[in-house]
This record gives sequence, C-alpha cells and structure tokens, in this order.
Amino acid sequence: MIQRDYLVIGSGIGGASVCEGVRKHDKRGTITIVGAEIMPPYNRWLLSKDFLREKTPPLKKLAHFDQRWFDSHKIETRFATIVKQFNIERRLAVLGNGESIEFTKACLAMGSRPVRPPVAGVNLGNVIYLRTVRDALALREMASIERTVMVIGGGLLACEAAASLRMMKLKVTMMHRNAYLLNRYLDSQTGPWLTDYYAKHGITMLIGESLNGFEGKTVLRNIQTKSGNRVPAGLAIVACGAEPNLDLVRNTPLSGPHGSPVTEYLETEEKGIFAVGDLAFYPDRIMGGVRRQTHWENARAQGLIAGANMTGKKRIRYEQVPYFWTEMFDLRLHFVGDFSMQPTRVDLRGTYAKKKFLARYYQGEKLRAILLCNQTEREVESAKKELRQALGK
Repeated sequence: MIQRDYLVIGSGIGGASVCEGVRKHDKRGTITIVGAEIMPPYNRWLLSKDFLREKTPPLKKLAHFDQRWFDSHKIETRFATIVKQFNIERRLAVLGNGESIEFTKACLAMGSRPVRPPVAGVNLGNVIYLRTVRDALALREMASIERTVMVIGGGLLACEAAASLRMMKLKVTMMHRNAYLLNRYLDSQTGPWLTDYYAKHGITMLIGESLNGFEGKTVLRNIQTKSGNRVPAGLAIVACGAEPNLDLVRNTPLSGPHGSPVTEYLETEEKGIFAVGDLAFYPDRIMGGVRRQTHWENARAQGLIAGANMTGKKRIRYEQVPYFWTEMFDLRLHFVGDFSMQPTRVDLRGTYAKKKFLARYYQGEKLRAILLCNQTEREVESAKKELRQALGK
C-alpha cells in the first residue's frame, strides 16, 4: 500500500497547478500526481493555434512543466496511468495497474472530454476530436494529405481550428447549427460580423445546418446534414462541446449534474477532497450564482488556490472575474465577465471595420461583461477592474 499526503488525479494544467500550490506552502508533504496522458502537463490551448500551424511544432513552448520540475520538487508522477476506483470513505485510490494509494487529501482535476454526437460514423478514420497532443499531431498529418476539411461546431475550439487550417491553405467548411459563430458569447451584431469575417477569409459557412452523420467504409467520404445535403469531405474536426470527466466519482456527492460542487475554497462537501478546472461547479462571489468554467486561465488559477488550501496553511477564496481569450486569423478577443445571457444593451466603442473595439454588455442597467477585440493587456486589466467596480466588488 502506497501512502501519500496529497493525491492529485489529472495531469492537465489544473492538476499541475495544484502541485505547485501545495509545494509553495508545504515543502515536505508527499505528493503523487496521476494522469492518463503520456507526457507532463502542457499548454493545451496551443493545440488549435501555433502548434497546428507552424511547420515545426513548438514542443518546447507546448510544455508547461517538464519531468525535471516534478523531480526537483519531489513530486511522484504517474503519467499514462488511470485511476479506476476512488473510495471516499477509505481515502483510497486504485490505479489501472492494480496498485493502491492511500491518501490524506486529494484533488480531482480530470478535466473534460469531447462530446461525441449521437450519429452514425463518429468513429470513422479521419474524424478528429481535437483534445490531446496526439489528436493535434494526427490532424497535422491528415491535413498534409487531405486538403478538404469540415469543422463541425461554432464555439471557441471550432473557430480556432478552422482559422488555423485556413491559414494553412486548406479548403475549410464550417457547419454550425446556430445563427452565427460563438453564439454562446457574442451579441447579435458582433456574432454575424465574425461569421462574415470567416466567410471573407474563404471559409464556406453552413450556418443553421445540423449534423446527421458521417459516411464512409473505413475513412470519411461524405457528411450528411439533417436538411438532406451530402457534403464531400476527406477530414472532419468535431468540436461540439465538452463534458466533465466525472465517471470516476459518478453516483457520489463529488458528482452533480453541472460538475463537481465545491465551496468558495474549492473543497467538496467531503472534507479534504477538492476539485478544480473543468470539473469545479463553484460559487461565483463576484458575478453571483454558481458556474463551471472550461478555460485554461480558470484551471490554472483554481489549481494554485486549491493546492494552497489543501495544505491547511492557507484559506484562500476563489473570487476572480471570469475571463478567457481566443485568437483567430488577425483577431484577438478577450472575454471579461459573464457571457451566459444575451445582453439587453450593448455599448460599442470602436469599429468592426478597423477590427479594434470594446463592447460593454448590460443586463438592464447592470454591466455584466466586456468584450475586447485587439486591445492591449493593460486595457484587459482595466476592464476587469471596471467590472469589479460596477458590481461593487
């Protein structure tokens, strides 16, 4: 039986940051991090951007922590390893190889997995779900052979991947069932402008179309739409959202319909067990309500705080303005605040034509979010402060 003071399940940026947070406040406690991926934690957000586009993938830039960092901080790593059982009462985790780890405190940082649409052909060759570095490498190789690609979805990952592939001179089509791209975040003027921007960059837009299935014997040949169209494609990227990896703790208090419920300290109702990143369903002390975020910055910040809190030497609330960013073609968009509801009023400063603007989103008279296009980091930080002040925080 292996005994550890801290067990971190998940080796993405959230899990790595938990280790960093622990070590900052506890130099001696024993730590093991377990993760299914074969390599140390890396910057996943690069996979749909630079890593995909550059002729020589920036592997050094991709790495966030290398093995030497874990070794120098006396953290045991179990990469390419899964946890197949997690016993809350006994504080025991069973690994895929049969070994057992008895822990004092643990953090769930398993991240999320791509949603697979319930249609025929989802497992055909040349149908890619861009989540891991292996997926990105496979996509790069396929894109060098198949020059016609369909991107299914209209969210962040779909937009980033489509822009990168178009910049690589591929013939790209996007299929999105909603009226415009990034409809979860953008208002009814900015969204159509962005969709038109993609069309002007040579991407064929199938707006309002839904996926009905993939056709092919072993590899993809055509894509069926629910309206009855058959679109030829040698390669498809499916980016229809992600769902939290909660199978390990399903039917326990650590799993809920919206994620793993945690307190403002990122601790679950099981004392000593925490959750971060794509899993954590946390109370938002600034914007109000309870939310789950699936962005790199959130996982990074939560990991550091959860790690500190796990040591018992700190008691830090997670209270940050929701924030993420994306880049596509020559646009860099920053999202500050709560974009979960369509605004009742938009205050636009700047112009779409110049590709530089700032849009304030209001619900009634309350400022709820600020969208920035091609603005400086200083302006982004100012937007965060402005939103806090508007909310009296």
